[in-house]
Amino acid sequence: MVSPSDKSTDKPKVLVAMSGGVDSSVTACLLREQGYEVMGLFMRVGVEMPEDAACSTDSQEPKRTHQGCCSASDAADARFVAGMLDIPFYVLNFKPDFDRLIDYFADEYASGRTPNPCVQCNTWLKFGKLVEYADMLGCHYIATGHYARIERNDGQTRLRRGVDHRKDQSYFLFGVRSDVLDRAMFPIGHLQKDEVRRAAERFGLPVHNKPDSVEICFVPDRDYARVVRERRPDAFKPGHIEDADGNVLGDHDGVANFTIGQRRGLGVAAGKPVYVTRLDVLNNTVVLGEREELMHQNLVASGANFVSTPPTEPLRCEAQIRYQHHAAPCTVTASHDGTLQVVFDEPQSAITPGQALVLYHGDEVIGGGWIDQAL
Repeated sequence: MVSPSDKSTDKPKVLVAMSGGVDSSVTACLLREQGYEVMGLFMRVGVEMPEDAACSTDSQEPKRTHQGCCSASDAADARFVAGMLDIPFYVLNFKPDFDRLIDYFADEYASGRTPNPCVQCNTWLKFGKLVEYADMLGCHYIATGHYARIERNDGQTRLRRGVDHRKDQSYFLFGVRSDVLDRAMFPIGHLQKDEVRRAAERFGLPVHNKPDSVEICFVPDRDYARVVRERRPDAFKPGHIEDADGNVLGDHDGVANFTIGQRRGLGVAAGKPVYVTRLDVLNNTVVLGEREELMHQNLVASGANFVSTPPTEPLRCEAQIRYQHHAAPCTVTASHDGTLQVVFDEPQSAITPGQALVLYHGDEVIGGGWIDQAL
């Protein structure tokens, strides 16, 4: 059980983004244990969750129902843990900002791109708006339960992968500004997931066995097309499914239903494994091909952000083109307009416009951008 310590401390104040899950709860506990003056903040985003999502009060242990990372039950869990720690706790309305995130999600699919809203959420909200509220509350540092590490040496801040590579979330943080990373803390980044759960048990947290959130929080049923249809109904127009030579293989009811590399749910019987190799929004066409047609060695990305000084010469590093992709050796050339030209040593499968490109030196994040085109 966590015992509140003396609140009079010379250490800086830390604002912790508390989602109600085990990771952010242990984050708050570790910082409190280390003597920091901790404040908790829950971001209410206005996402509608099922009515049976269990809520709790400060005097009642939360039930173990889990509907996502921003439901009413999650807010109650976060409040309960803050009460255990005897720390100030704030619930703030981020719905207008989150609407922007959902619009981005829908617009990307409508444009034939595959978005990554978790990266944008970190960039815009968790390490964007969160900093503003930290300043208002007089907090020098901001902390989250991300599986990533911050190293500070000789006045330089470096972002590194989490020790638990199965849970590593550094990929989602490439867009965070360097001045914000200077104030960031990731207390669980040096731990394995099972160590975090054991720490939660040691602290007596009722969320120690709470399931991880695996879906996009505003799409708890994983029906991405439904969200896009609600926001951008014009993205769903009937069109042709073709092969690379323009032969019609079938019909579709909207390009937004597909993504590069998709194999299942294509609505055609080709007699052999085929994949979505291209989405032609202009002609409202889905192009299918064999696995070899998904392989590309070059890509162009835009919107580059570097954790440290941008390279002025071609850079040898490794690039990760989606969360589950193993970073591959490549050469990157950065332009002054934020464009990145990437040449992989070996062709990569399903380089997808709209996905985040993240650059690494070993386990250190260099920076990244947004994939526009595979070549």
